[in-house]
Amino acid sequence: MKSKQITRREFVSAATIATASAFTLKSSIAAEPGEEKVPKIDTHLHCFAGTDSEQFPYHAKAPYRPTALATPEHLLSCMDAAGVDYAVVVHPEPYQDDHRYLKHCLDIGGDRLKGTILLFSDRPGSLEKMAKLCQQMDVMAVRVHAYAPDRLPPFGSKELRRLWKMATDLNLAVQLHFEPRYADGFEPLIKEFPKTTVLIDHMGRPFQGTPQEHAKVVRWSRFPNTIMKLSSIPTTRQYPHRDIQPTIRELTNAFGAERMMYGGGFGAETTGESYQQAFARARSLLLHLSENEQNQILGGTAKRILRFG
Repeated sequence: MKSKQITRREFVSAATIATASAFTLKSSIAAEPGEEKVPKIDTHLHCFAGTDSEQFPYHAKAPYRPTALATPEHLLSCMDAAGVDYAVVVHPEPYQDDHRYLKHCLDIGGDRLKGTILLFSDRPGSLEKMAKLCQQMDVMAVRVHAYAPDRLPPFGSKELRRLWKMATDLNLAVQLHFEPRYADGFEPLIKEFPKTTVLIDHMGRPFQGTPQEHAKVVRWSRFPNTIMKLSSIPTTRQYPHRDIQPTIRELTNAFGAERMMYGGGFGAETTGESYQQAFARARSLLLHLSENEQNQILGGTAKRILRFG
């Protein structure tokens, strides 16, 4: 019988799974005797109560409406099974600036969870919620989206500057989720507020812009207050089917492990095993760094900057 020949894509896919599996045990970030354990921290996940929740309904302006539940109870169960110490619940757009479900999640999570809030500088009354939300919850950042023509902040306006100033006064980071083509709109505020930590979501979405557009994001590494998040890591099975490894190398060279943090792996279908595998895959993409540098990205940097533990 003639043996079946596997394609290059099938080989790469199998090799990736095997590599992640090989690093499953190592992903627990153990410490040497006498050394402090470096925690595993997921800095980017969403929780959803679903479309049938009367207590926590989606906002009328929700751009999407997930039907599957991703609850804090499920999250904590997966964290326990995967050895994840802490996590950041990023308040998602379906709830807009209604943060009742985020508070519910953080109340259940206790000191293991922190939150990112979502407010709108051009929406009357939205920014006025910021101080009270910080009193009610353990909040570490306010998120700003620039992700589509109909989901943009008012660039160059006094309102967006006010959001940045209020976050600075409340000791919050500003968390940016954007397509690279919108980077120019944020840069003046990054410069104006050099003491305000700026978290860059999802590696600056490198595959959703041209190389020249993403190069502007990489050059933000010259600002010491910018932190790059290794999150929403694409695979070659996803469009545009490009290898993310060269981009990760570029970002680690530019920002260094002390200014990078990992996030990802949790969702409605997550299990403890799949959550652990997500961390293992992230580590397998960081093998060009030392073990200590890998540990910093997988938890140490977030512990220091986001004040966990």
